[in-house]
Amino acid sequence: MAPQTITYALLSLPLSTFDTGDKDEALDALKATISPDNGTVLPFSVPNFKIGTLDALVQQADDLGKLDSACEGLVAKVADSLRTLLDDDKEQLAKQQFVNDKPTDQYLRTFSWNKVRYRADKPIGELIDTLQKELVTIDNDVKGKFNQYNQVKTNFTALQRKQTGNLATKSLTPIVDPTLLVTDSEYLETHLIAVPANLKKDFLKSYETLSPMVVPRSSVQVAQDDEFILFAVTTFKKHSAEFQQKCREQKWTPRQYKYVEGGKEEEQKELDRVGREEKKVWGEALRLSRTGWSESVMIWAHVMALRVFVESVLRYGLPLEFISSIVLTNSKSVKKVKTALDSSYSYLGGNAFGRDKRGRITKDDAALSSEMAAAGLGHSEGNEYTAYVYYEFEI
Repeated sequence: MAPQTITYALLSLPLSTFDTGDKDEALDALKATISPDNGTVLPFSVPNFKIGTLDALVQQADDLGKLDSACEGLVAKVADSLRTLLDDDKEQLAKQQFVNDKPTDQYLRTFSWNKVRYRADKPIGELIDTLQKELVTIDNDVKGKFNQYNQVKTNFTALQRKQTGNLATKSLTPIVDPTLLVTDSEYLETHLIAVPANLKKDFLKSYETLSPMVVPRSSVQVAQDDEFILFAVTTFKKHSAEFQQKCREQKWTPRQYKYVEGGKEEEQKELDRVGREEKKVWGEALRLSRTGWSESVMIWAHVMALRVFVESVLRYGLPLEFISSIVLTNSKSVKKVKTALDSSYSYLGGNAFGRDKRGRITKDDAALSSEMAAAGLGHSEGNEYTAYVYYEFEI
């Protein structure tokens, strides 16, 4: 059985929720609330950023929500690129999906803010702008290289098909003996027709009367494969178009062919050249997708850290006394995690939050909820209000 996809939940709670002023003790209390059966609770390090005005924080919460969605979209897109390049080989995929030289799960478990790359003493708006620009650059780089790879691969596949397809589609350069063709006549022209093998008798019986001025008994079998027989037939040039059209009506395929000196060797050279190019661009696309994965997940984690901070400030206020953590669970247990959190911390929402026995939200204060919505606060998957800062995601 394939291992279950990890579901991650990021959350923050005010330190005052716990009967302690110590963050480690508060984290232990949170672990007891969620219970090891339902998920693993780990600290999620969020620096103390420079706080601007309330209006700026509300705008930043909105910007971060949009950037969060963009990050999620890019991570999914890069994952698709890697799956395509590696033919969905799970073992190979796992080797490529590293973030800063760590497996993705380990990176998230041990996340710490990159203070060298994103100085925590910079304004939050500036950090958001930097992360946004980096995300766009990665998106463009990965998309551009992957599109280039797809184009080269399409060309290579088309050339391979010419070499390996049936007589109705493949290149006739290595197959046709040019001495079979009338090439120097002012009036006559030789046509190459791919006829389904089961229609051979019909063809031989009727090709001479298919159109006017077909040269009698001019049919020559040139080649045969499992599906088709290739015939050469000579007609007068002025009836060539009519003969070819009548062939199509009979489900026989006229093939275009022109003898070129050294054509066979040139085709093979072109196939080899495009094959080498395909391998080269595949390698480049894989390297760029691998870098794109590392960068996009890393940016997403930093965006989520900022989001947790901004919404914690908006929700819990000053002084900055909250604990943030990441919960590792799965799609089945995440509901139990949520129920345990709601059971212990729903009172944080005051009159704006409550649930009946079926889990439906009750006592919803419309004014407060609309304020929360305007600030983009407390919404998990499905835009459902929570009494605490909570985000759920999968990678």
